[in-house]
Amino acid sequence: MTGLAVVKSLFSTGWSTRAVSSSDSVAGGAPSGADTEPQPNSIDKSGFNKQRRYFLIGASAAVGGVGVVGAAVPFVASWSPSAKARAAGAPITIDISKLRPGEMLGPTPAWRGQPIFVLNRQAETIEQLEEPNSELADPDSSNTDMQPEYAQNPWRSQRPEIGVYIGLCTHLGCSPKFYGEVKPEPFAADWQGGFFCPCHGSRFDMAGRVVSGVPAPDNLPVPPYRFVSDTVLVIGEDEGTA
Repeated sequence: MTGLAVVKSLFSTGWSTRAVSSSDSVAGGAPSGADTEPQPNSIDKSGFNKQRRYFLIGASAAVGGVGVVGAAVPFVASWSPSAKARAAGAPITIDISKLRPGEMLGPTPAWRGQPIFVLNRQAETIEQLEEPNSELADPDSSNTDMQPEYAQNPWRSQRPEIGVYIGLCTHLGCSPKFYGEVKPEPFAADWQGGFFCPCHGSRFDMAGRVVSGVPAPDNLPVPPYRFVSDTVLVIGEDEGTA
């Protein structure tokens, strides 16, 4: 029973009082008729006060209970994440059917508010990544926090030709720029292709591996991902969580 129904019930089962008219009294305030005869509809004040007290207590408790329930509903609802919050962490699907060798996918997709770099590497780039490189700080991806186990290889990806990386510099979170061509650049005369962060000069190769002696301490992170087909990727879940 709701609080309003309780209040209505209390009203309907309440008491009735008799209105005292002028014919029930005489001058001087004395009642008419014999003083010894009881008044059948006279009011027992003690009973009246007791009933009134019970009524007020019951009504207050019922209304108060409704208020508590009403306040609790939005409070409990606030525990549930919003649709926007759920969507922010949800996996995303990427079509790479038009991504040609030597290119990075654009516009850059985002997952959990982070840019995702997707590369299609050429055969000569893959060969170059497999060669020893003493200029890299972590060529073997020893820091396992930066990539899933299936990406702990020279190209740091499931397939040698397709690279997938979170496009945030591991120094201060800036977004590096992609320089895919092998040619001299103002920041590196012997540039072999990769990523350059213009904020503080950090450099990464075509597998997202950081060059030694730059502010960035780690390789670019690799997000969890899986292939749905040869041309469709899901970012945010791998084969073990799908």
